[in-house]
Amino acid sequence: MNRELVINVTPTEISIALCEDKVLVELNKEQSQTGFSVGDIYLGKVRKIMPGLNAAFVNIGHEKDAFIHYLDLGSQFLSLERVVNSRQPGKRGVKVESMKLEPNIEKDGKIDSYLQVGQTVMVQVAKEAISTKGPRLTADISLAGRNVVLVPFSSKIFLSQKIRSNETKKRLRRIAAGVLPKNFGVIIRTAAASAQDADIEQDILSLVDRWNEAVGNIRKSPAPALLMSEMSRANTIIRDSLNSTFSQITVDDEKMYREIKSYIKVIDPQLEKIVKLYKGTVPIFDNFDISKQIKSLFAKYVSLKRGAYLIIEHTEAMNVIDVNSGNRTRAEENQEETAMTVNLAAAKEIARQLRLRDLGGIVIVDFIDMHKAQNRQALFNEMTQLMSTDKAKHTILPLSKFGLMQITRQRVRPVAVGDVTDVCPTCNGSGRIEPTILLDRKIENQIQFLTEDRGIKSITLRVSPYVASYLCQGFWSLRRRWMWRYKARIKVVADQSLGMVDVKYLGAKGEMLIM
Repeated sequence: MNRELVINVTPTEISIALCEDKVLVELNKEQSQTGFSVGDIYLGKVRKIMPGLNAAFVNIGHEKDAFIHYLDLGSQFLSLERVVNSRQPGKRGVKVESMKLEPNIEKDGKIDSYLQVGQTVMVQVAKEAISTKGPRLTADISLAGRNVVLVPFSSKIFLSQKIRSNETKKRLRRIAAGVLPKNFGVIIRTAAASAQDADIEQDILSLVDRWNEAVGNIRKSPAPALLMSEMSRANTIIRDSLNSTFSQITVDDEKMYREIKSYIKVIDPQLEKIVKLYKGTVPIFDNFDISKQIKSLFAKYVSLKRGAYLIIEHTEAMNVIDVNSGNRTRAEENQEETAMTVNLAAAKEIARQLRLRDLGGIVIVDFIDMHKAQNRQALFNEMTQLMSTDKAKHTILPLSKFGLMQITRQRVRPVAVGDVTDVCPTCNGSGRIEPTILLDRKIENQIQFLTEDRGIKSITLRVSPYVASYLCQGFWSLRRRWMWRYKARIKVVADQSLGMVDVKYLGAKGEMLIM
């Protein structure tokens, strides 16, 4: 399998597309202005205790208070609080490796026994803010690396269940036990099985350093404050999935390019050469045929081969997927065989769509009815196999007597394509847009303002392909006339992601001139 990572960087957002054999399988979007990511560690302040929910709301600087349940405090919450309190101004700090751990908190205790309003707590973002909900927090803090996950206030060494070899398990346990400080545990990831001893040791030591840095930051800033930031989403994906199957990582921003290249040089120097900086004039997603896939795949209807199709509906309570055979059942005599063929093709596409849209919660799939028990079991086995590569936690139940398959899938980030089904930003839901005949006059007015009032001499217009063709048509095109009239360098770039009347005005360094 040939895997590629394509990264598009804009002033407000980073879009990361993962392609397998040129087919888009994952799309992640990271908003630059939010600054909140899963894995970030904060010093928060308890805002409100909710005894009925056995939970609390914590201020970590987000517009909405974050939520923490009692079960997310972690068994060693008292030890964590002791470290936090010891780092307050005027107090002598306690080191984890030299302290005696406090007793575990009760599994069925009450949150108001451990948290009070105004108390400062060290917490980690477990789930980003989604829709109207604030971030979900945990005080059971862990730090993820490429080969291991460091767990403070523990002394246990856990191994990934995917590591089968007893020899490998013994080797990995020996390496971890040799470098782990006292009161630190570790979860050894699958990637460690093929890693060098020195790389695993370095991974553990670097995570211990990051922990000490986060704890050291408690003195520097009053709550709410960011103590340690998780790496960028691009580097997180690379950390969790980079292997020899990656053929290329392409990014269109020089700063991000250098950041990714430096990171890969540390974790796997042999793969440094696969990182490429894209300098083309065509938008990077258009160049790699990703824009078209996004538009076609995130619709309500998803086409399959030979006329079959899926209908994907989103409701407040669940996601529903209906499998339809189209006209095939009328043309073929063996309906059981036809149903099995369509269902297997649908299962493959559904597994892909779940990753692509990052659908979470309950997913109900209405497959075409099959009468033979062995076919229903074969479909369940195929779906389980197809979902095995999905890193999100999930559970799949066999088909019910009504032909329905129930899937639960965890989602910790906002849907990357939620805005696809939002109100149209061009017409604001009215179904009408401003007249296109006036578009060139509107663009010229903005160019006049930028050149004469702000003194800008280089402007890039990012418009839809149709508008780009219109502006550049003929030798004495509108673009050339504007360049001559306003004594400025004007460049027109076609962007398939923009609507018919959408225009972006960029400066010489790619900065937005008009927001």
